[in-house]
Amino acid sequence: MFAKIALVGRPNVGKSTLFNRLIRSNRAITHDMPGVTRDRMEGIVRGRNKRPFGIIDTGGITLDGHAAVAEGPAGIRGFEAEILRQAEEAIAECVAVCLVVDGREGLLPFDEHLASYLRRTGKPVLVVVNKVDGIEKEDVLTAEFHILGFPVLAVSAEHGHNLRWLESEMRDLLPEEDEDGIDDDADATAVASADADAEVETEDGTSASETEEGITEETVEDEPEAPLRLCMLGRPNAGKSSLVNALTGTNRMIVSDVAGTTRDSVDVAFEKDGLSYTFVDTAGVRRRSRITDTVERYSVNSSLKSTTKAHVTLLVLDAVEGITSQDKRLIELLDERKTPFMVLVNKMDLVPAKAREDGKRNFRDLLNFCQHVPLLFVSAKTGYELRSIVPLAARIRRECSVRIPTGQLNRAMEEVITRHQPPVVRRVRPKFYYMTQAESQPPTFVLFVNDADRIQAPYAKYIEKSLRRLFGIEHAPMRVHFRSSHKKNSEK
Repeated sequence: MFAKIALVGRPNVGKSTLFNRLIRSNRAITHDMPGVTRDRMEGIVRGRNKRPFGIIDTGGITLDGHAAVAEGPAGIRGFEAEILRQAEEAIAECVAVCLVVDGREGLLPFDEHLASYLRRTGKPVLVVVNKVDGIEKEDVLTAEFHILGFPVLAVSAEHGHNLRWLESEMRDLLPEEDEDGIDDDADATAVASADADAEVETEDGTSASETEEGITEETVEDEPEAPLRLCMLGRPNAGKSSLVNALTGTNRMIVSDVAGTTRDSVDVAFEKDGLSYTFVDTAGVRRRSRITDTVERYSVNSSLKSTTKAHVTLLVLDAVEGITSQDKRLIELLDERKTPFMVLVNKMDLVPAKAREDGKRNFRDLLNFCQHVPLLFVSAKTGYELRSIVPLAARIRRECSVRIPTGQLNRAMEEVITRHQPPVVRRVRPKFYYMTQAESQPPTFVLFVNDADRIQAPYAKYIEKSLRRLFGIEHAPMRVHFRSSHKKNSEK
């Protein structure tokens, strides 16, 4: 485990922008609107031949002179106590704290109250004066913050000013005794270069070259030993955060009856039976026509992108509200993209006993067009059927990695075709030559025939079902392509 440092501060001082810069990834949503970040988010700061360490981004904290929560801006109003609880848990995990303040706005009472609170924790504190865009402004914009009694460093998260110096100062805060405890694998991982140029996709979809202090997108490891990564997806208020808390046995995510409580895509790591897992809790996905602000648009885009970086997506539906048009769109989208996923119908404890069987039947009918997708009826509140989720997701991941030898594939093809010959189309029966597996993730099979245009949809479905049965691929998505062979021309 890496030693961790927490970024804390009042709302809208630039903590999330600084977090993204330090981990070199656009993970946290940043916006001029205060109170965008609510749940805490973790990342790793790495550098060439430098000691890696963890960093935790927290929501904006508003404290009064008595260290009690005070009313914050509109973006976090009603969540102030939960945000403070999240920050307290982050500080407890960390060896040091960076108090982020706004150099342009100067020292405010919220900054002073938070500094007094941090002083009582006994943790080393570094005051990071953000939004200082050049060395010529440092003395003027940092002068009043020295009254807090902590070391002060001026940076600009937006423009990259002094970020290398900040990383160095943060490493100096790490305890020396932990350095020998970092294993060789962690050191090897940390050697990944932060100095190399990288490509980053901007908001308008264009690519821009970023230097050492730039930002890159993270990718998911596909190695079997990598922790199983599960993405929670669904409409607002379907119970995604409640499920994460219930599955991990923690209060890691802020839970509220207010739809849209979660905004960032937050990684939650946990261990069970000696194995490591990571849940990715995402913001609720609404119809585009109902999205009215840019923060929600960023949240929805982040949610959908998270499904491409996860090993398995858990689509959460609301048992009380039933099946909506948005649920159908999400299922069709995941099925079309061949995303490994399963459907969790949450809040079954709220469905009257007499209506449960009819409700289950309606949900099963919904998935009739993609019958390989598992359907579980669960309850985050009571824990009903939650123990089945992780083992089933692990099975889907294993099925996605299946590789079948070509000889076994062709023996299977002969067996399938012998059992049921393809129908005659335009007075010619399609003739199959051989089959091969083009790729896994998901399993993709290519069958070479004399004329692919003569393979009709029902027979293609029969081929897919037969392959699933023969190779034990019950729940993973599968692609089956039919390709006209060059032999077709020689037969004319």
